[in-house]
Amino acid sequence: MTVTGGAAHRVVVLVRPGLLPMELGIVHRLFGTAEDDRGRPLYSVVTCAPSPGEIPTDADFTVNVPCGPEALEDAGTVIVPAAVEDYEPQLRGRLSDDVRGALEHIPATARLASICTGSFVLAAAGLLAGRRATTHWKSCAELAALYPEIDVDPHVLYTDDRGVLTSAGVAAGIDLCLHMIRGDHGADIANAVARRTVVPPHRDGGQAQYIERPVPEPGDTSTAAARAYALRHLDEPLTLEDLACRAAMSVRTLTRKFRQETGVTPMQWLTQQRLQYARRLLERTDEPVDRVAARTGFGTGTAMRQHFRESLGVSPRAYRNTFRGVE
Repeated sequence: MTVTGGAAHRVVVLVRPGLLPMELGIVHRLFGTAEDDRGRPLYSVVTCAPSPGEIPTDADFTVNVPCGPEALEDAGTVIVPAAVEDYEPQLRGRLSDDVRGALEHIPATARLASICTGSFVLAAAGLLAGRRATTHWKSCAELAALYPEIDVDPHVLYTDDRGVLTSAGVAAGIDLCLHMIRGDHGADIANAVARRTVVPPHRDGGQAQYIERPVPEPGDTSTAAARAYALRHLDEPLTLEDLACRAAMSVRTLTRKFRQETGVTPMQWLTQQRLQYARRLLERTDEPVDRVAARTGFGTGTAMRQHFRESLGVSPRAYRNTFRGVE
């Protein structure tokens, strides 16, 4: 989805009793601070509940939500945060009548997203069927077991599959919101929002790096040196052997540690970095696609086009046409 011109894009957050206040705050803070070059807000953010009024949270305070489900009817984006009930196994996979009724107010054109275990709401409503999705790493196995029709990816911070997005644990909601802002208005605006919020505009790897593991033994090594080297030499045809050499590891050890630290394989990570760099060049320069491909290590424009299609669903030219005009 690309949002350009016109009135501010309407984002509606559907909260439930036992909501996690941080997840609600993330949406208001990030979308609420996105502005164009004239300082005009790019989004309007509204909170609603199946039954408006005082909504209990998982903290020692309530949230007053005056809007009911009718607020969803003109939403451009709907976001469902987690709630305490999502952590109760006997309640997962079930939608209360009021939540199910609220979801019926969402227009077919709206973009849908969930934060953390809010994905169970989308799944129970059948909105994730046939799509790639994620949730908090502790709940991925259960999501996959309850809904075998969903392609559950436990490694990533968020997913974006044909207008339906999901994110991992609470803070991954930040990554998800920045991803949507970046897709709507380009990297510069998303980066400005990230700077105001004092968070990184993009986090490398996936949630696997946050899964609890034993403390490393003294002298245990890291892939940081290999990653730093790769970022300085993205234009070169890097191999697993090159990276392993820089990390002073065998290829097998490098691959294992890379997954532990970033959640992806070395080559997947390298492709992510090249895509990120290519997107910046397409947004900020007029260099031909073949030149961008050479600078980012894809080698040829044909190879870069294939990666853009697979990862972003558009060609480099279409991506540039969309974002070069967004200031």
